[in-house]
Amino acid sequence: MKKLPLLLLLLLLPLQPRAWGFFGHRMINRLAVFTLPTELLGFYKKHIDYLTDHATRPDQRRAVVPGEAARHFLDVDAYGDSAIVRLPRSWADAVARYGEDTLQRHGIVPWHVARMQLQLTEAFRTRDADRILHLSADLGHYVADACVPLHSTRNYNGQLSGQRGIHGLWESRLPELLSANYDFFTGPAPYLDNPAFSIWEAVGRSNAAVDSVLRFERELTNRFPDDKKYGFEERGAQGAVRVYSREFSRAYHERLHGQVERQMRRAVQLVGAFWYTCWVNAGQPDLKNLPPSISAAEQRRLDKESTELKNAPQRSIPGHED
Repeated sequence: MKKLPLLLLLLLLPLQPRAWGFFGHRMINRLAVFTLPTELLGFYKKHIDYLTDHATRPDQRRAVVPGEAARHFLDVDAYGDSAIVRLPRSWADAVARYGEDTLQRHGIVPWHVARMQLQLTEAFRTRDADRILHLSADLGHYVADACVPLHSTRNYNGQLSGQRGIHGLWESRLPELLSANYDFFTGPAPYLDNPAFSIWEAVGRSNAAVDSVLRFERELTNRFPDDKKYGFEERGAQGAVRVYSREFSRAYHERLHGQVERQMRRAVQLVGAFWYTCWVNAGQPDLKNLPPSISAAEQRRLDKESTELKNAPQRSIPGHED
């Protein structure tokens, strides 16, 4: 199997009516399941809809949970030259050097992933099915965020370079339009000898791509008049919404030479690798006899969170805002 056809992708990904930005996270979590070995695949496939549906909960929690926003990014450029090499890998060392307020202001995604990796390992060790699923869904989101170039810079939405909106263009618009032709056959998830190194490497790769992400969009903008760069599409109850045109989006995709596809593939395999590594580090517990569905307590937790999210006041949250 080389490419997933459009029909299969539509079957794999139930429609998400809330926000187009959720598309990529749902796809990555879902496809990561198929990178797992047999001992894990059975359990994760039983709960694949949970892992897909809740892949976007961390984004939804931004307005409710204090400190949530910082978990999705790292402003590498806030720390000067060669920051990706110099930043402490240990959270305690980072706090000692920079202070927690500075770290929270500029994002903590690699440190948060390392923390969650330990939590998921413990959930596997205790064979707590609800917690395994909850943490797996969330961890998949943060690992995927680390693979997005614009999650690694203060200029996260082009707001500092007159390119506002580029975040959604790269992360959402291109996958929505073109991912049916992406090759998502990544092979099996590898065991991570050093998970902390792996997530920092992912952030480093993302940051190295920031220049091309911004430069190619700027070059194309100089060639496309506004009426060709943008268009309008119907988005359900929202009606006609201004979006990047299909012509501009495809031209940008071509200039990036498969960058979005490569980063999505890395995210799929890396999410699977973190799940697999946590299970191995927990002693490879047998998951065959775990419950086939979430518990009543987990459903109550989800319902409570949904109510809180629905009723949360709309407010500006410090951090990367799309």
